[in-house]
Amino acid sequence: MGKGAGAKQARRARRSAVAEDGINPRQACPCGSGKRYKACHGAPGGVTEIAVARPFEGLAGECELVALREFVPSATVKLQLAKDAKRPVTLGTVLPLASAALVRQDEDESAFVGLQVQTRSLDISRDVARSILWAQEAKPGDVLSLVNQDDEVGERLQDVLVADAPFEVEVHEDFAWWLAPDAEPTGEVALSLERANAAIMPTQRIGDAAYWTLAGDKAYLRWVRPEPEEQLLNALSRLGAAGTLNLGEGSKFAGSFRAHGLLVPVWDLDAESHSREWEKPVAELGERLADALEDKPLTSDERRVRDGLIGRQVTIR
Repeated sequence: MGKGAGAKQARRARRSAVAEDGINPRQACPCGSGKRYKACHGAPGGVTEIAVARPFEGLAGECELVALREFVPSATVKLQLAKDAKRPVTLGTVLPLASAALVRQDEDESAFVGLQVQTRSLDISRDVARSILWAQEAKPGDVLSLVNQDDEVGERLQDVLVADAPFEVEVHEDFAWWLAPDAEPTGEVALSLERANAAIMPTQRIGDAAYWTLAGDKAYLRWVRPEPEEQLLNALSRLGAAGTLNLGEGSKFAGSFRAHGLLVPVWDLDAESHSREWEKPVAELGERLADALEDKPLTSDERRVRDGLIGRQVTIR
C-alpha cells in the first residue's frame, strides 16, 4: 500500500474516531463554546476543564437564575437557605462595584450576594454558594470583591438552598436597593450607583422567566425555557409551521440563544405597547407550547422551520 493510500486511511480514521470520553471530535464541544470538540477541549494541549453546562439544574428557580445572570439588569430574590442562617441573604443581579457579596451595617445585618460577577471557577453555582457561606461569617460592613477559589471542591447552590422553594423575583427600576433605608451613598459606591442607574434598561417580568425589555426604540421578550433543547425546538417548529409562534400583532419571533444549558427564545415586540399588554399573549403562547411538546415526528414543513430556527441560534455563557 502506498503512502498516499495510507494517509487517506489515517485521515478517514481520524474523522470517524470517537474520543476516549465518548465525544465525536467533529461534534459541538459540550462546554458550550460553539466550537467543535476537536478545536476546543479535545485539542491536544487544549483546555482540560469543562464548565458546568447547567450550573443551576435541580433548583426550582433554574430558569429565573439564568435570566438574572444573563440579561435582567436590576432584580433581587430573598433566598431560602437549607440550613439555619445567621442572617438573611438576598440574591441580587449586580452589587456595588460588581462585588460578590456584602453585609450591611444595619439592624438586621442584611447580607447580599451578586449573581452577575466575575468568576474564577467553571461553576457559577459553586461561586455563588461560596458567597452565601462567606456572608454568614462576615462582619457588618465587610465586602467580598471576588470569590476565593482555593480548589474545585465545595458546596453548590443546590447544597445551600432549599431546592424546591419558590423563587420570587422582584424587578427594580434602579439600584436603590443597594442602600439601607435612609442611607446616603458616598465615594466609589455613589459613583457606581450613578453609572449603574444611567445604564439600566427598563425591564419587566411578565411571566415565569419571561422578561420584557425596552432597549432604546426597540422592545424584546426573552423567555428562558426549562424543556430539553431538542424537545423545545420541535415544539417551536410546530408552532412556526402553523403560523402561531408569534405573540400577536406587533410581534415577531427573532431567534434564540443558549445560556447555562437552557434555550432562550426571543421575540421582537412593538415598543409602543406597554409591557403589561404582553402578559396575556405570553400566557397563551405558553399554553400552545405545552400542547406542542408532543413526542411525534415532525412533518416536512415543520422540519424546514426547524432548520431555520437552528440557523438563528447562538450560545452565550
